[in-house]
Amino acid sequence: MDDRPVILLVGGEHADVVEEEFRARYDRDYRLETAAGVEAGLERARELVRDGAQIAMVCAEYRLDEGTAIEFLHHVPAIVATARRIALVPFEVFADAIDDLRAAALRRDMDTFFLLPRGPRDEEFHTAIAELLSEWGWSVARPLVTVTDVVAEPGDRGAAAIRDLLERLGHPHRNLAPADDSAGEIVEAAGPGAELPIVRTFSGRVLSGATAAAVTEAMYGGFDTIPEGVIADVAIVGAGPAGLAAAVYAASEGLATVVLERDAIGGQAGSSSMIRNYLGFPRGISGMRLAQRSRIQAGRFGARFFTGRAAVEVTPGPPNEPEHQHVHVAGAQLCARTVVIAAGVTYRRLDVPGVDDLVGAGVYYGAATSMAREMQDRDVYVVGGGNSAGQAAVHLAKFAGAVTILVRRASLAETMSDYLVREIEATPNIQVRTRTVVADGGGEGRLQWLWLEDLDTGERGKTLADGLFCLLGAEPDCSWLPDGVALDERGFVLTGRDVPRELWVDGQPPASLETTVPGVFAVGDVRAGSMKRVASASGEGASVLPLVHAHLVRLRAREFTA
Repeated sequence: MDDRPVILLVGGEHADVVEEEFRARYDRDYRLETAAGVEAGLERARELVRDGAQIAMVCAEYRLDEGTAIEFLHHVPAIVATARRIALVPFEVFADAIDDLRAAALRRDMDTFFLLPRGPRDEEFHTAIAELLSEWGWSVARPLVTVTDVVAEPGDRGAAAIRDLLERLGHPHRNLAPADDSAGEIVEAAGPGAELPIVRTFSGRVLSGATAAAVTEAMYGGFDTIPEGVIADVAIVGAGPAGLAAAVYAASEGLATVVLERDAIGGQAGSSSMIRNYLGFPRGISGMRLAQRSRIQAGRFGARFFTGRAAVEVTPGPPNEPEHQHVHVAGAQLCARTVVIAAGVTYRRLDVPGVDDLVGAGVYYGAATSMAREMQDRDVYVVGGGNSAGQAAVHLAKFAGAVTILVRRASLAETMSDYLVREIEATPNIQVRTRTVVADGGGEGRLQWLWLEDLDTGERGKTLADGLFCLLGAEPDCSWLPDGVALDERGFVLTGRDVPRELWVDGQPPASLETTVPGVFAVGDVRAGSMKRVASASGEGASVLPLVHAHLVRLRAREFTA
């Protein structure tokens, strides 16, 4: 049996050219199937699904018998919701078709459109195809080549947290039960008395009683390896988009740069299944891929990452040493001349006991992309009205039988980007319930039901639920920052002219992204007044570097004159 994922090519006048182009590149790893025309293409897709084939991609030539690629691709999600859908446009009709293609992309009748290859080595075309196949392989398919193994009993909540971490980091992994043949060697390597879950990392290290924090620390460097007596130029606390951007620009300019992250590199953005409005990625990019590329980029410039432990305190260095800060984590400290706070925010808790007791067992805070595949044909609820909630709902809808978004406000448009609102409206198995909250929930060992309350009428109703994904409003955690760092009434860090005048020094406010503690800066979601978007966080991470440089110049001048 040929179990390769399928690329379905639906051709028209240029069918031979399309098939030859794909067969030359993808025939080893994908099974290429062909059909001619709208009805034949839809019937072939149905046959493949009935036969149990995984359809990774459906490509249709713009002009088909009985219609166009737009009409054909519009019907594909009803047959296979997870396949990437692409219109292939001959160069000679592109100018006439472009308006219809753009409108179809906005309606989500397809994922994107490309010009047909016009000769050998059309690498732009194949790069785009490969990126879409890569995203499909990460978010839909089970990996064939893995680098990490997780041994745990089914339903283990700790193991679920580890798997979610690995998904957000882009690490393909195997999930093994202790009785599986492949698990025996790993359990033996863990030694007598080993506790589940057991994780074998890509380096071969085996962790007993593993936690998500222990796994990420084992992969990206333990805090115990921080050299004593070394003072970095900049310590960045948080490796979301803001922190990663700061790391790339600081390290690229020759500054000794260290990044501390308590969770997965990428922060909350790493769990976004697809960010479509990020500059430079016209086909969109997953949060995982954006974080992965940024981490590699920063690392190549020399930035060092330490993960798995949260920063718990920032204190000034001893007065008899060059001016710097101490950033403390459990069991270790890091010295740096400047500190960039890019710690982001966390999702607010529902504070519904019956629901919060089931976190990891059907209830998840964040997008939890690793669990989307587990929601096949199930009833899923998403709480939240921001972009993260919209992205999670669209991704879950590719697997779940039904997805319901619950929001307190009267409409999604008040808090969600327009492109996501349109995408949700165009997805038939997504329902939006406004002015509705979760009042209670429960189940035997995992989530099975919810009570929902209408905020306008006060009426409550019970509904079956297999999954609840909570992406509520943001809350900063700044309790570990020095008392001298001013916060607003909601706990976000104040910078620049937002700092109250009575805290200005000599009548001058701090620099635009500087806190009330000289040399300590704040960027991204943790900063009061920030836009709370991936692109703006990245921009602030890059913008902080001139301010860091200016502070370092002042420090060196003081050291020289001392």
